[in-house]
Amino acid sequence: MWQMAETLRRALNLGSAAGPGKNTAEAEPPLLLLGGPGSGKTALLFAAALEAAGEGRGPVLFLSRRPLQSLPRRTGPALDPLRLQKIRFQYPPSTRELLRLLCSAHEARGPVPSLLLLDGLEEYLVEDPGSQEAAYLAALLLDTAVHFSHRVGPGRGCGLIVALQTQEEGGDSGNALQLALLQRYFPAQCWLQSGAPGPGQCCLRASLEPGGLGPREEWWVTFQPNGEMTITPWPTQVVDTSSHKGSSSGSQP
Repeated sequence: MWQMAETLRRALNLGSAAGPGKNTAEAEPPLLLLGGPGSGKTALLFAAALEAAGEGRGPVLFLSRRPLQSLPRRTGPALDPLRLQKIRFQYPPSTRELLRLLCSAHEARGPVPSLLLLDGLEEYLVEDPGSQEAAYLAALLLDTAVHFSHRVGPGRGCGLIVALQTQEEGGDSGNALQLALLQRYFPAQCWLQSGAPGPGQCCLRASLEPGGLGPREEWWVTFQPNGEMTITPWPTQVVDTSSHKGSSSGSQP
């Protein structure tokens, strides 16, 4: 499967080139984007869509339960009409409709997506919060991405990034079990947590763990009062990764 952590890494680096030894055709696990309410998951997911859309590959399929109220703003040249035209937004309003869309994707004709994005996975799981439904939906998402990858051929597969809202620490144990289950399907993860904001700003700390295929990396993500998103590298990349494993809270250290 196409390199998902690298897609998000380039989005966090504002479109800078991949580092030494990076190959977008390498296999890398699908990625789970995690954070509390208002933690910038949709904005970062959209930034990843723009990065993928600018690579001259297939279109990007962006799934969400409801239409975006506005397109997240960001610096740099990425927000241009040609990239936006390659992002196909679809809004299945229920779990049943989402499952139907994913199943029908195996028969759909036309350009094959190079990236499959799902925003707000928790909104679909709330209809049936059991672990069986979460496992089935996760497996179907992975299967759909694999099917797209087979259609486009070797070295040009379809990636998968899914955004999930996490609960506050000490929340429902069922949500913790559900998250632990999803982490088995999505070995690569990016955690978003609140930071110390400036005047009129919203600041977040993004911690990317690429599923054991590289070191953990971190960035500051800042939203200005006008909604513009700016991203800067975290001062140090030498951090303890043990606190992220298996946690259901968005407040990671």
